[in-house]
Amino acid sequence: MSKKGKKYQEVAKLVDHAKLYTLDEAVELLPKLRTAKFDETIEISMKLNVDPKQADQNVRGVVSLPAGTGKLVRVAVFTKGDKTTEATEAGADIVGGEDLIEKIKGGWLEFDVAIATPDMMATLGKVARVLGPRGLMPNPKAGTVTMEVGKAVREFKAGKIEFRVDKIGTVHCPLGKSSFSPAAIKENFMALFEAVQKARPASVKGTYLGKTHLALTMSPAIRVDTSKL
Repeated sequence: MSKKGKKYQEVAKLVDHAKLYTLDEAVELLPKLRTAKFDETIEISMKLNVDPKQADQNVRGVVSLPAGTGKLVRVAVFTKGDKTTEATEAGADIVGGEDLIEKIKGGWLEFDVAIATPDMMATLGKVARVLGPRGLMPNPKAGTVTMEVGKAVREFKAGKIEFRVDKIGTVHCPLGKSSFSPAAIKENFMALFEAVQKARPASVKGTYLGKTHLALTMSPAIRVDTSKL
């Protein structure tokens, strides 16, 4: 096991791992845990009491973070005809059809979000095995398969993110940057929290949301008490 650096060990003293922090306490403490020279990403993990193997418990959705993600999001749009102009004018980084799919076959994956019009989905199936495991395959539930490509591009550029439960029942998402103010972090947290709550499967009984942690890219995690939110 690698030994943690001195800076990490110093900020680790600020976190009581036996304590459940209120959200206000957590967002005030989080920026104080910065150790890197770059603007670290704020990461949230939410353990859900679901069985992802069950189709009706495979929680996923989208949410617009009010304060944005703090990240420059590269958007690729797969479309043709008039929608090409609409996507370009909305700020898409790259727009195309068969030509983009051929680039992906050649190993090109320089984008963070893929948006497609419905008429492109059959063709995109050719690279589903490449895009799917990387979370890049457009999906109607994520708002990335749509005829309103201009609107979708603007929303994802402004801070719309997709959340989905992983194989062990955890939602893990970026929630902003370490340079964000506590108020901005809280605002984004509540937006995601409410979206995940609304996505609760009807088949889940008892407690739905389990342990929730906030951390920076290179910091110890803070456990947040969500029971009173």
